[in-house]
Amino acid sequence: MTEKSQEPAAANQDEYLAERKLQRVAGPVLLWGLGVGSVISGEFFGWNFGMNAGGWGGLLIATAIMATLYATMMMSIAEMSTAMPVAGGPYAFARRAMGQTGGYITGLAVVIEYVLAPAVIAVGIGGYVADISPVFHPDIVAFVAYLIFVAINLLGVKESLRTLLVITVVSVAVLIIWGLAMAPNFSVDNLLNIPPEDGGSRFLPFGFGGILAALPAAGWFYLAIEDVPLAAEETSDPARDLPKGMLLAMGSLIVFSMISLFIAPGAAGAEALATSANPLPQAADEVYGRGWVYWLTTVVGLTGLIASFFSIIYAYSRQIFSLSRAGYLPRWLSKTNKRHTPHWALIVPGIVGFLTIQIVDFFNTMGVPDGEDPPIATGDLLIQLAVFAALISYVMMMASHFILRRDEPDMERPYRTPGAPVTPAVALGLSVLAMISSLFYQPQVVFMVLGVLLIYLLGLAYYWFYSRHHLVADAPEEEFAVITEAEKEVG
Repeated sequence: MTEKSQEPAAANQDEYLAERKLQRVAGPVLLWGLGVGSVISGEFFGWNFGMNAGGWGGLLIATAIMATLYATMMMSIAEMSTAMPVAGGPYAFARRAMGQTGGYITGLAVVIEYVLAPAVIAVGIGGYVADISPVFHPDIVAFVAYLIFVAINLLGVKESLRTLLVITVVSVAVLIIWGLAMAPNFSVDNLLNIPPEDGGSRFLPFGFGGILAALPAAGWFYLAIEDVPLAAEETSDPARDLPKGMLLAMGSLIVFSMISLFIAPGAAGAEALATSANPLPQAADEVYGRGWVYWLTTVVGLTGLIASFFSIIYAYSRQIFSLSRAGYLPRWLSKTNKRHTPHWALIVPGIVGFLTIQIVDFFNTMGVPDGEDPPIATGDLLIQLAVFAALISYVMMMASHFILRRDEPDMERPYRTPGAPVTPAVALGLSVLAMISSLFYQPQVVFMVLGVLLIYLLGLAYYWFYSRHHLVADAPEEEFAVITEAEKEVG
């Protein structure tokens, strides 16, 4: 039986949608800024935990796997985003391919990912600032970061994306300058200086299992690049600009990730950086002391973390806006202010994200579930959870690609995925592989992943028992479904 929306938008449909209207202002340059800005913090912080899981060699192989996953996925998403240029992004793709339930399963995974990802970055910002001076408590720094950058996003999309573009360009410049300054100190021996366990080698000190364990940290090099389609309703020419912005951002990030992956441990040593809260400044400190390279990377380099923090806040607001506008989440979350910005969809997840840091830190420091295991870094643990949630949405999006190619071969597709169906098949297979990686890490990760699954199940229960009976027929993503059903009936 075909799923159908249960309610009209409101007694006055025009008024309902007018309160939930976005502006078209973004072109390929701003979209590049959104894509790179969403991810660039991964080049400054978080990736290095992969060396703690798999050594440098394990992280290198894991990075190659995840770069392939994200590149093939972005080519696949580009096709769907130009065919369905709406703010729902991943949720909208799955909604059209698999109905209301499939759309919600995907959208909920994205929401969880995008609430967790800023929490990771807030921890990173706290670590960078605390390294400058212990006077600054990381939790206070994280709280202030949420306060400032949610407030900037409330100003409107044009102001937000332009601010993000400036921050992103500065952070990229800092990364390149840091890389050029550190490169003369590169040594292959430094890459391979983690002592191997029994059965390991210098290249893979923790064996082949370390490759799987390193996948989430390697994914942090690229995680959230998939948020660009969430700006589809704010893009001037989606058919032309979305693929350009998305694929240019992905190519740029592969280059940037190689700078961090090779130069930081190659100059300062993999062992020294494997658990660092601020690997690029620490690498500069190890080599040059606290000179200009250190201070440039620590102070100005904070823009890298800020760029991602800023842009993922934008992204979670648009995904929540879209789900709320269609009735899957409480409708008040999708109301927009005078600047056409979904203010509640910005504020509420920010509060939840900050509280998540406190909860995860509490359980982590208690050594759950085995008190004998030392706590791992809170940022490391949050990365594992964010990547796990993201992978659920990746599997659903690639499945949607196959279903739409099969069921709607005549759909207008301004951009077509090169190499399909092999391209989305590669992304799908690698997503499933990466999803099991948490089983190869410490017990705290498995425990916390179960917590994420519990929250996910509660969200599904809300949909099943309530929201699926109160959906909004005139939301754009629902209109796509209605049109599709009508075309099938005519055919």
